[in-house]
Amino acid sequence: MRGSNSEFKLRRAERDQSRLEGMILGDKLKACQRSKRSLSEKLGKTEENMWAIIDQYKEKLSLVATHEQMLEDEYAKVSVLQAEREARERVIDSLHREAMMWMDRFAFTLNGSEELLRFLVKAKVMVDVYSAPKEVHGLLDYCQHMINLMAHVVRNH
Repeated sequence: MRGSNSEFKLRRAERDQSRLEGMILGDKLKACQRSKRSLSEKLGKTEENMWAIIDQYKEKLSLVATHEQMLEDEYAKVSVLQAEREARERVIDSLHREAMMWMDRFAFTLNGSEELLRFLVKAKVMVDVYSAPKEVHGLLDYCQHMINLMAHVVRNH
């Protein structure tokens, strides 16, 4: 019996060892399953966050693209306005040169010859002698005004 008692203790020890190993493995399995569930939940949350971040970047990209288009449109308008301004400045410069040329010619005529004034005086005398219509008097007065004005401009130029 001694042999069987020892055998019995040995079997019992093996069975207890087997149960202990089973319990340890069961606990490890449960811990592994909890860890797997936790990681799965974290992955799900991470995936949700990732899509939220992607959506935020898409929205920001859309805003930047809209702003870029607005800047391009504004730049085009400014470029057109600048081209128009430069064209106006060229026209104004050209007209100024033309006006200066005519002022110089008129000044030369006015300064170089008293004939223009003599012609005007003769015309006024003739109008008074032959009783010309009031329109002719108006025209001669306008000529006198323009001569005086140009003489003033030439003197102050």
